[in-house]
Amino acid sequence: MSDTPDTPEKESALSGTARSGPKVAWKTRANGGERRRFERRRAEPHTSERTIQNMVLGVILVVLLLVVCRLFAPFFTVLLWSVLLYIILSPLHHRCIRKLTFKTRREMLLKNIWAAVFALLTLAVILLPLFFVGSLFFRQILDLLRAVRNVFYARPAIMSDAIESVTGFLREFSSGQIDISSDEIWRQIFVALSSGLQNMVSLSSIFARNVGNFVFGVILLLFCLFFLFSDGPYLSRLVLHAIPLKQEYLSTLTKKFMEITRNLISGYIMVALIQAAVAYIVFVIFHVQGALVFAALTFIAVFIPMIGGGLVWLPLGILRLAAGNIAGGILFLAVSGFCISLLDNFLRPMFLKDRIQMHPLIIFFAILGGIRAFGFNGIILGPMVVILFLTVLDLFLTEHSMSHEEDIDMTEQV
Repeated sequence: MSDTPDTPEKESALSGTARSGPKVAWKTRANGGERRRFERRRAEPHTSERTIQNMVLGVILVVLLLVVCRLFAPFFTVLLWSVLLYIILSPLHHRCIRKLTFKTRREMLLKNIWAAVFALLTLAVILLPLFFVGSLFFRQILDLLRAVRNVFYARPAIMSDAIESVTGFLREFSSGQIDISSDEIWRQIFVALSSGLQNMVSLSSIFARNVGNFVFGVILLLFCLFFLFSDGPYLSRLVLHAIPLKQEYLSTLTKKFMEITRNLISGYIMVALIQAAVAYIVFVIFHVQGALVFAALTFIAVFIPMIGGGLVWLPLGILRLAAGNIAGGILFLAVSGFCISLLDNFLRPMFLKDRIQMHPLIIFFAILGGIRAFGFNGIILGPMVVILFLTVLDLFLTEHSMSHEEDIDMTEQV
């Protein structure tokens, strides 16, 4: 080891090396980071390759979605009504099981028992009255058609005079443009009555042949209700997780869907059922033949704005007046108008409370269009599709206006 003191030149060289050491290390780390980024970039696919992969993946997703829809299409009605019934009854079900924590086997067993009880009671409450009312309805409509045909056969002179007066009125009202002979009207009436009886008999035979399909559908509905009451929250999260939308939009649409379901059924279906039940009681009290048939027609007529149930009870009252029962006809019209039509003005605000901000005319055409497009399911699906469309449109316009305002703010800042 040398005792020679360091010269100023040597000290300067050492200090320079010490100062340049961190710079060299920083450059080495920077070069290593660039090398890693370069290798990572080279390992990633190019933009065009990524676009092709996304397109192929999107096509596969669409094809699989169509196949899944095709698989579930035969059970659409069962799935739809099971979901609707679950949405309506879920608050009551949650109230019954709110004290269960589902941590022990006993509580899990109780949860399944409650789900089975709710599913069975739901079907019992729906199917037992439906079976009784359906059988009585077909029996009454057959008796009504036979009675009308017998009236035409038993009193041809009275019916001929009535038809002559109707054809004369039409001829005068249209200034001769509508010229229909009474014989032609007679022939069409008899054809309609005969075909109506034949159609009812054939419809009864069709129902008898499809009993197996009906029982199978009821069993499927029972299973769907059981699993919805048992695992409804999990299934709903699973479905919502598969929808590629913002959580804010999903929560808004889900809330709107549940509100629509409850409000449509309580504010329209239940009100129509109550008015039909009241109409049936009024028709039975006044001894109207085919009271259940006219009550069913009242259920349909309630959805028509402005007219409502008057489309059914008003002609019945006029027929009583025309038959010479003046006091009975006036009393029937007064009771029907008060108990059937005015009841709508009390029940609908009580059930709805302005929760569906939509004109009744739009609801009416939505129901008609829904029935034409989806059959019986259109009673619910028609208004639901229209309201959901307006909700999505409102979300889209809100998002568009927000993005437009953000663009304006960014432009002003620049």
